[in-house]
Formats: sequence, structure tokens, C-alpha cells
Amino acid sequence: MIRSLVLKPAKERSLLNFHPWVFSGAVGSPVKDISDGEVVDVMSFDGRFLARGHYHLGSIMVRVLSYRQEPIDGDFFMSRIQSARYARIAAGLPSDGTTGYRLIHGEGDGLPGLVIDIYGQAAIIQAHTLGMAKAVSIISEVLSDISELNLTTIYYKNALSNSKHQGVASENKWLLGTSEADIIVENKYKFYVDWVKGQKTGFFLDQRENRLLLSRYVPGKKVLNTFCYSGGFSVYALGSGAVQVDSVDSSAKAIEWTNQNVELNFQKEKPHQAYEADVFDFLKTRAGDYDVIVLDPPAFAKRLSAVNQAVIGYRNLNHEAISSIRPGGILFTFSCSQAVDTALFRKTIFSAAAKTKRKVRILHQLTQGPDHPVSIYHPEGEYLKGLVLEIE
Repeated sequence: MIRSLVLKPAKERSLLNFHPWVFSGAVGSPVKDISDGEVVDVMSFDGRFLARGHYHLGSIMVRVLSYRQEPIDGDFFMSRIQSARYARIAAGLPSDGTTGYRLIHGEGDGLPGLVIDIYGQAAIIQAHTLGMAKAVSIISEVLSDISELNLTTIYYKNALSNSKHQGVASENKWLLGTSEADIIVENKYKFYVDWVKGQKTGFFLDQRENRLLLSRYVPGKKVLNTFCYSGGFSVYALGSGAVQVDSVDSSAKAIEWTNQNVELNFQKEKPHQAYEADVFDFLKTRAGDYDVIVLDPPAFAKRLSAVNQAVIGYRNLNHEAISSIRPGGILFTFSCSQAVDTALFRKTIFSAAAKTKRKVRILHQLTQGPDHPVSIYHPEGEYLKGLVLEIE
């Protein structure tokens, strides 16, 4: 039997507009004996069924799975995953030239709290809610049953806090095969992906189109790739005629992966140097050295309470880059902080640019790729913001 939560009067509007979150402040009836991760129905104050979803102990109390009273079972997950797969095929993914892509992107694919990335014949699952973590075995069976995916590896990589979730589905584990890493192809460049030791699921697939765009601006230029992780932007720059590419990250492992990916793609020696260093310090010591700079930092704000500090961090970082870039330089600058929306990010970059008193023009406004779709009813899903700036 599926238990119900009843909303306060006049609190159903967001659900009638298909927003997939129910906040705790909208729930009127006391919540008793409902477990974190349990499937619940959400009812209006006057007793109408509104939605079915995963209950969560937190400010977002329910993440909606369906607006119909349908079973949340294997057939449900098969339908949603196949729908997402067909959408990727329509976007040209996968292809002979690109074998890494996101198959499921949470709310954008109607499965809040679930991420599935495909690397060749491997599927990496991350559950960001306990409800999805409890469904991992069903999800794994569905993936195995889709013969077109031709999977030899399914790996569950825990994304939950063990302390909050009492160890439920908290261990990383193979659900099929035992492979720890593989080489994928992206726009015909090769990348080594380690889904066991790497960040997130192992690679940042959301920047695929933005890495390709960088290729237009680097021929004959000196390029700096900051927060380089495994060197995605660096490889594209080297393959597109940059005369020098420098990669910077504070992580020794990231520098190792960057060098590995450069070697993987280029037989002959390439003009590349990787530095294990703090990005802020590096920018201060290399003013005037670069024609193109990529700023792709980790999320400075993972929650709303950290937004003010994040804005200061983004402003200072971009001020340093805009100040130091050569005249006529091109800056690719990004934020992946969901709590920092597009308008705030652009205002922050404006503030950084104004302090330099340099003329700055926006050439492109960027976001995540089509395999990271955003539901029109859930604008919070547009977490990746980017600008390409020309600095005179």
C-alpha cells in the first residue's frame, strides 16, 4: 500500500505546473512512519491525487516520478530509460566518433536523483536520493535487458552521505563485470576514463560541445586550461593547432590523467605542459602569457547557503583572468553551481570585468550538452552556465 502526504490548502500549483519537487513547507499533514526513500502519493488538501514520488528527509520532501497512479517497477524504469535512449539517438549519441554520453540526467529524463553515464560498454550509475539507491538493482536489470546497449560493465558509484543514509546502498560495487576504466572516444579524440577513482562518474561529459567550440578559437594561440581535471579542453586545443597549451590543477592525479590523455592522442611530442598548482596563484604569476584561457572550476556553491561566498570566488577568479589575458584574448568561463543561476553568474562576470576597466564582449552563451536535458518545468536543471568573452 502506498501512503499519502497531504498538502496545505492552495499549495498544489507547482505540481499542477509539473514542477518535480515538493518542499516540506507545502506539506500540511504530519508525516508519520514514512521511511526515507519510500514511494508516496501527494494529495491536495481537498483529496485529489497530484503525483507519486520518492519521499525524502529534507527540505525537498518529495521528488516526483509520475503524475499518474502507476507502479514504480521494472516496467516503469524500462519505459523512462528507453525514452531517454531514443532521445540520445536523435541527438546523434552514441556514434563512431563519440562513445561516451549521459543516458539519464535526473529530472530532465523524469527520474529525479538518478544519473547514468555510458562509457562504451560500461554504464555507471549514481543515485543522489535514497529512493533511487533502493531501486539500483531494478535499474541494473533494466540496463542489462536493453540489448542495444551491449553492456559488459555496470558499476554503482555511491553519491549518498553514509552518515545520513545509515549505509543503505552506500558501497560502490559492480553489478555486472569488473572493469575499472576504459578509453572512450569524443569527437574522435581519445580519453582514458577511470570511473572508480575519478570524480563524479569519471569524466565531464557535459562540456562536449563547449570543448568542440574551443577548437575554433585556438589555432596559432597560446592556451591556458585551468582546473583541467583530465585535460579535455587541453586535448581539443592541442588537436586544433594551438602553439602552446598549459594545463593547471591542484590535484596530482588530475595532472597525471591530463598527461596520459595528451599522450593517448598525439604520437609526436606536443607543445604541452601540465602544472600541479593553485589556479589563483598561477594566474597572478603568468599575466600577459595567454591568448585563450579556460576557467572551468568545480562547483563553488553546492547549496543556497554558500551562494554569497561562491559569487566572491567566481568574481575574483574571473577578475584575475580578464586582467591577465592578452589584448584580443578569448576567455571561456563556466559555473557548474546549480545554486548560482544564469542571471547571477552573468552579473558576477560583469562585476569582475568592470573592475578591470577593459572592454569585454560576449561572443557565446553556453550550457550543458543535449544528453543533459533540462525539463522546461524544472529550470533548476540548467546547472552549467558558460560565457565566451572577447577581451580587447
